[in-house]
Amino acid sequence: MSAKNLEQVLAAAGNTVDMLRNSQLGAYVYPVVAPEFHNWRDEQWAWQHSAVLFDQSHHMVNLYIRGKDALRLLTETMINSPKGWAVNKAKQYVPTTPYGHVIGDGIIFWLAEEEFVYVGRAPASNWLRFQAATGGYDVELELDDRSPMRPMGKPVTRSCWRFQIQGPKAWAIIEKLHGGPLEQLRFFNMSTMNIAGKTIRTLRHGMSGAPGLEIWGPYEEQEEVRAAILEAGKEFGIVPCGSRAYPSNTLESGWIPSPLPAIYTGDKLKSYREWLGADSYEATGSIGGSFVSDNIEDYYLNPWELGYGPFVKFDHDFHGREALEALNPAEQRAKVTLAWHPDDMARIMASLFDPDGDQYKFFDVPLANYASSNYDRVVDAGGRTVGLSMFTGYSFNEKQALSLATVDHEIPVGTELRVVWGEENGGTRKTTVERHKQIEVRAVVSPVPYSRVARETYAEGWRTQR
Repeated sequence: MSAKNLEQVLAAAGNTVDMLRNSQLGAYVYPVVAPEFHNWRDEQWAWQHSAVLFDQSHHMVNLYIRGKDALRLLTETMINSPKGWAVNKAKQYVPTTPYGHVIGDGIIFWLAEEEFVYVGRAPASNWLRFQAATGGYDVELELDDRSPMRPMGKPVTRSCWRFQIQGPKAWAIIEKLHGGPLEQLRFFNMSTMNIAGKTIRTLRHGMSGAPGLEIWGPYEEQEEVRAAILEAGKEFGIVPCGSRAYPSNTLESGWIPSPLPAIYTGDKLKSYREWLGADSYEATGSIGGSFVSDNIEDYYLNPWELGYGPFVKFDHDFHGREALEALNPAEQRAKVTLAWHPDDMARIMASLFDPDGDQYKFFDVPLANYASSNYDRVVDAGGRTVGLSMFTGYSFNEKQALSLATVDHEIPVGTELRVVWGEENGGTRKTTVERHKQIEVRAVVSPVPYSRVARETYAEGWRTQR
C-alpha cells in the first residue's frame, strides 16, 4: 500500500537523509516568470545602480488567515514579539518546533483587523495550516498555493500579482507613478499609492539602503500595472528582472531562503508528520551538497544560526520557547557571507573545457544551488567542519562568487576557510547532479549583508590593495 502521509513515507524509506539527498524533485524552481528580460548581469546591476522591477507573483504561497483568533494563532507560533504590531504592519514570521529548531519563514501582512496573509515558502505555511486545524483556533484559512514548477503550457492564475520596485532610483519612479510626493514610511509599514488610476496597497521595503516598495493587487490587473511601471521607469533606467537573476539578490542582501524544515524527528511532531501529505514539500524536497550525516537532526538549525536571533522575544508563549530559553545565544553559530577565491572558481569553470582532467560540480550562474535545501561543508585548515554553506551563487555587481553560511561563533570576519564543493563518491542520484569530483574552495568570512573586507587584510595576490 502506498504511503499517505510523511510519517509513512519516512518509515518506508528507512533512512531520511538518504531519501532527501536522492530525491528526484530537482532544484527549487522560480516558475512562470521569464528567465531573463535583458540579461541577468544587467538585471543584477540595476538593483544596485538604477531600478529593478521584481515579479514575485508565482514562486510563493499566499495563505490568507481570517477570524477572531488569527492574531493568537500567529503569536503562539512565532518567535517574534507581537508588541507594537498592528493593522498595516508586516513581520518576517519565523516559527520553530517544540524543540527550538526553525521550520521556515515568510512575511505576514496584517491586512485588516481580523485578516492576515502569509507570503513565503511552503514549510511555514504548512505549519500554520496544521496548527489552525488542530489547535482549537477560531480562524478560516484560504490557501493560494504557489504556481506549478512546470506549468507545461497550461494557464496559471493567482489570487494576486506581487511586484517590488527596488534600487536607488526606485522612489523617483514610485512618486512619478503616484503623481506626486509619497511618504516614506518606516520599514515594513503598509499604505497605498496610485498606479494607472488604481489604488494599490504597498509595503515599505528596501535594498542596499535605498527605499522601495512591494506592491500587490488583483491578478487580472497585473499587465496594466506592469506596463505603467515600466513606462514611468524608462527615464530612470528601470529593468524588469527575470527568474534567473531574482533569487541571487539574496547573496548581496543576506537572507538564507531555504533551510531544511526541522520536522522529521521527535514524538512531539509525529502528529504533524501524519498530517503532512506524501506529496508535501517536506516529503518530496531534496538536500544537496557535501555535508553528509546519517542523523537528519544534524541538518536542523536554530534561529541564531540563521541570523534570526534579534527576532527571539520571550515576552509571549510560543512553540519552542522553553528549548530556546535553554540556549546561550553567544555560543551559537553565526550567519556570514563567504567570498570564494577567484583562482579556485577558475579551476571549477575550467573543468568544463578539459575532457581529460577532473570534472568538478557544475557551478551555475548566477545561482548555483541544485537542491531544495543546500548544505555544503565549511572546514578550517585542519579539515574540521566549522559551518555550513547554504546558498551559493555569483554577484556581477561584486564580480564575486558568494555563499551564505552559518559558522562557529568564534571565527572572525577575515578568516580564510574552505567550502567543500560537490558531493561525495561522484554525486548522489538527484536529477540535478552529474558525475563529478569534490574540490575544496578557499573562502573568506565576510559580513552580512556582503561588503568587501579591506583588501590589505588578505594575503598578497588576492584582494590586495595596489
